Amino acid sequence: MKKRIGALMAAAAMSAAFAAHAQQPMKQPAAKAPAKATQKATDATTADFEKFRDVLEEDNPAELFEAKGEELWKAKRGPKNVSLAETCDLGLGVGKLKGAYVQLPRYFADVDAVMDAERRIAHCMVTHQGFKAEDLAKKPFSSGNYTPELVSLTTYVAGHSRKMKIAIPQKHPKEKETYQIGKEIFAYRAGPWDFSCSTCHGEDGKRIRTQNLPNLSTPEGAIRAFQGWPGYRMTGGVMHTLQWRMNDCFRQQRFPEPNYVSPSITALLSYMGVNANGQMYKGPGIKR
Repeated sequence: MKKRIGALMAAAAMSAAFAAHAQQPMKQPAAKAPAKATQKATDATTADFEKFRDVLEEDNPAELFEAKGEELWKAKRGPKNVSLAETCDLGLGVGKLKGAYVQLPRYFADVDAVMDAERRIAHCMVTHQGFKAEDLAKKPFSSGNYTPELVSLTTYVAGHSRKMKIAIPQKHPKEKETYQIGKEIFAYRAGPWDFSCSTCHGEDGKRIRTQNLPNLSTPEGAIRAFQGWPGYRMTGGVMHTLQWRMNDCFRQQRFPEPNYVSPSITALLSYMGVNANGQMYKGPGIKR
């Protein structure tokens, strides 16, 4: 076990070193390179990163957060002193985790609403353990050495769907409605830049700097966006979930950022997840 933890810590250190190297300022060329040459260089950078990520996946730092999430899931905590393992139903029955993540968002009769994984876990912490929703929302995203408990919990839950096919249900009317709302939000243009999600993620072949942008309206693009989250982000050495990823997209569009575990985020995750249905989820991964 100690050797395993040591390998994971070493992988985390390697990723931080790679990120630092990748962020070094580049020498400015005397003249602008031809477009084809620039694209080749960008594609080469992306290919190099993918190779590096494949190596790190063998000792993925995300597993450290899975281990912490397991402790939190099984521990009796909160004002009501109960564990999530004995109270929380993620859609397959109380305490059942295998395959739950790849079937979320989904409809829950007890709240008469569709919930994604992180939102449902937060609901369980509030309803069953007695935590306050406002406390969970005070600092919901990882930063520096700080990792919210919900991030570790979501990573642990996601790990139980590793190498399973995405199968987000669309049977209940509210599941279908949520998907359509997500589709509308995805296409909605607003803000000072007149952006929408589809501005960056609605067509094939788009990129920002060296980053290829997946087309979320297609199965091939949707799985690329779904894959690897929750993810260990090398540029910050922190763990993030899809809640953070969606929130950060709003920020980059200069939109008002949604409230934590907002129904609007659930709708977007439903749209993206359903579009990725039938494809294999590899588990918590590594991101730039």
